[in-house]
Amino acid sequence: MAVAFIKVTAKSIDEPQFNAHDLSITWEPVQNDYKTSQQSLNAITITNNGKNTFPASGWKLYFNSARLIASATVTGNAKIDFVNGDLFSLTPTGTFTEIKPGQSVRVEFVDDEPVVNITDGPEGFYVVWDNQPDKGYNTGVFSLKPFKPNYAGLVTPAVVYDQNKNIQDVAEAQLTKVFPTPVSYKETGGFFSLDKDVVVMISPNDKFAKELNLLKETLEPLIGGKFKADIKSGSLKMINVLYDGRLDSEAYRLTVNPGTITILASTSSGAFYGIQSLKTLIPGLAWAHPQKEIQIPCVDVKDAPRFPYRAFMIDVGRNFQPKSEILRMLDVMALYKLNVFHMHLTDDEGWRLEITSLPELTDVGAKRGHTLDAKNNLPPSHGSGGEIDNKTGTGYYTRADFIEILKYANNLHIQVVPELESPGHARSAIKAMNARYHRLMAAGKKDEAERYLLYDPNDQSQYSSNQYWNDNIMDVSLPSTYNFVDAVINDVVSMYKDAGAPLKTINFGGDEVPAHVWEKSPAYLALQATHPEIKTTGDLWYYFYGRVNQLVKAKGIYLSGWEEMTLRKTALDGQPFYVPNPDFMPEHLQAEVWNNSLGDGNEDLAYKLANAGYKTVLTCVTNLYFDMAHYKSFDEPGYYWGAFVDIDKPFSFIPFDYFKNSKVDRNGLPINRNIFIGKQRLTDYGKTNIYGLQSAVWGENIKSTQRLEYMLLPRLLGFAERAWSKDPDWATEKNVAKSDSLYQVAWVNFLNVLGKRELPRLSYYNNGYNYRVPKPGVVLQDGKYLANVQFPGLVIRYTTNGKEPDAKSNIYNDAVTITDNGVKFRAFDTKGRGSNVSEPVTP
Repeated sequence: MAVAFIKVTAKSIDEPQFNAHDLSITWEPVQNDYKTSQQSLNAITITNNGKNTFPASGWKLYFNSARLIASATVTGNAKIDFVNGDLFSLTPTGTFTEIKPGQSVRVEFVDDEPVVNITDGPEGFYVVWDNQPDKGYNTGVFSLKPFKPNYAGLVTPAVVYDQNKNIQDVAEAQLTKVFPTPVSYKETGGFFSLDKDVVVMISPNDKFAKELNLLKETLEPLIGGKFKADIKSGSLKMINVLYDGRLDSEAYRLTVNPGTITILASTSSGAFYGIQSLKTLIPGLAWAHPQKEIQIPCVDVKDAPRFPYRAFMIDVGRNFQPKSEILRMLDVMALYKLNVFHMHLTDDEGWRLEITSLPELTDVGAKRGHTLDAKNNLPPSHGSGGEIDNKTGTGYYTRADFIEILKYANNLHIQVVPELESPGHARSAIKAMNARYHRLMAAGKKDEAERYLLYDPNDQSQYSSNQYWNDNIMDVSLPSTYNFVDAVINDVVSMYKDAGAPLKTINFGGDEVPAHVWEKSPAYLALQATHPEIKTTGDLWYYFYGRVNQLVKAKGIYLSGWEEMTLRKTALDGQPFYVPNPDFMPEHLQAEVWNNSLGDGNEDLAYKLANAGYKTVLTCVTNLYFDMAHYKSFDEPGYYWGAFVDIDKPFSFIPFDYFKNSKVDRNGLPINRNIFIGKQRLTDYGKTNIYGLQSAVWGENIKSTQRLEYMLLPRLLGFAERAWSKDPDWATEKNVAKSDSLYQVAWVNFLNVLGKRELPRLSYYNNGYNYRVPKPGVVLQDGKYLANVQFPGLVIRYTTNGKEPDAKSNIYNDAVTITDNGVKFRAFDTKGRGSNVSEPVTP
């Protein structure tokens, strides 16, 4: 229990014990456009739910906020100060009043930005008593008041209805039943009956024995028993996976006849993907409970992926995800034929991988709790709270954990790419190595203490990162930085070796290093004196990545990173300008490009790099960042600085011409297409350098496994369709009207496939996933409400008594008359999980 003694009077008389958990906090967005169009007025209300009085002074309240807050509060009863990163403190002033049991105090403050959705508020409140400055006590329940902002691009139930109005119901018999859409698909009539009479033949020397065993492990639970061991048992039904050397490495052919299912492939990867297609051919509800017999339609499928690199990136540095959830992510990736799992393992707010040679990386860098010096742990971030024992800020994968993840992924034909952020986004590593330094210096081991330092204590450079950190950049002038990088590489390589898993590349980050870093570093000035080619701090970029590249190459792997790693900083007409770095071109580095932010001037950055010869992975924020909010509505969580990303964004993405699929700006408003004038288009040569696509979920807002699955699914299916399936006709059609018409047909079919087949499957597959159920659209016509939903197959329910609909509420079949209590609508999946509530405004 979070209990502390506090001293608050001039006479230093001990007050009664107060449990900080008895304080509840409510955030209330009050007004946008407060004094200026870019500010918002907000309030927090502190309520005492305990039996003792909360004092008027003797404490500070700490919390996290992703946006800057004015230091002077409107009410004047408290002062808010910026600490570092996203950490703020609230100190009571002389006018703050004590809070007696059952009473509340309100503090108003001004944000530097307007409120758009629930992600924009403060979070992670905790109390630090003045006489216990090193310990934080989490407060109790946090809640928020509903807010109905009025801004351009707001997505209301009526807007959703208009978006859904052209989504027609397509009979399931007319839908392609293999997903993602294969190259060639033909239904041949009849069914294969999956039951206990089926034989799956596996010989000891079978080339595809591992894949066949995985198939049995997956399908046998569906029929509640084992398949027959051999054909002698009297069965005439077989499932075969056979070698065919004519097929490409990831290609397969799947044939289902009434008596036989045959998968042909030349590699185990191809066989595995054929098995995944067979799994999606099985009706989704078959995964709900064992059945005596499952009817599988007879088909002839020929298939191969469009891109060899089909990746999903998860950020576990900002907020940790347990190993069990990582394995679930791998399972759903495999089902939809994704083959690269990019693990963003380190960031300013957390180091999540045990490196046995450098234990401080996890002893210090994997823990978050109250601290102002980060000597023993990192400070709270992203709402993790003041106590170290928390599930999102604190946590890491042991060496054994990571080896297990690698083995699991390898069995699913998924390559794991580790990302170790450098030189920016490195605060967790910097503070951990500082802790190591102080420990060894205290033991009199100066040389050993300095061996892995990442920060020069005499560096007086002043900077602020995009996330407002002022001490999160490795000093790349220090020789010890390269000792550190080499030590980490060695440990990572050994883990892959022990797992028997391939390691082709390590991603070393490279993004968001702010201006003015290193300028006053003694190590930089010393290096500059001996390296005449280093004329400015900008030249340290090429020095750093040149050395890291050599360390990586020495292990037989190649270097990958975010786009800034491959750019040379120069100037055009006196303004900063970036061009593909010719020095790294021969090194075959892999660039993962996120920055195509519409209107920022870098819309063509990925195409520039590909045209210049860099192996390029498209990770475009406009379409493939799944931590972005689905659309502009207060109840939709997620950031939106780069775009709003509903499932149409990944589905409509055209990798070789994403200018064409760009319809709206980051605010969801119609785009000004003049921004593409003068931008580089992708050349035919450039197309050969588009290695693949990568979707991403950054972790700032992902505080639970449920939220991760809500943000990822079903958007990941739109991504899988684009990464695997061939270039659709609507993407290459030159006539705009015809392209739009072709797209609408494909879009409607895709939504029907998801609503009627894949979402029911995800409701039960692997014990079920917490995918997002979309809110219904609602419109008022002729005094009645009409409702619709994005995915055909979901059920809409409603109430007229003022209560929120649940899984037993009335099913919507026809227009609903307005009532005095209002009407509320929700969509439900086959398991009875509901969407957010659509509550139309009654005139």
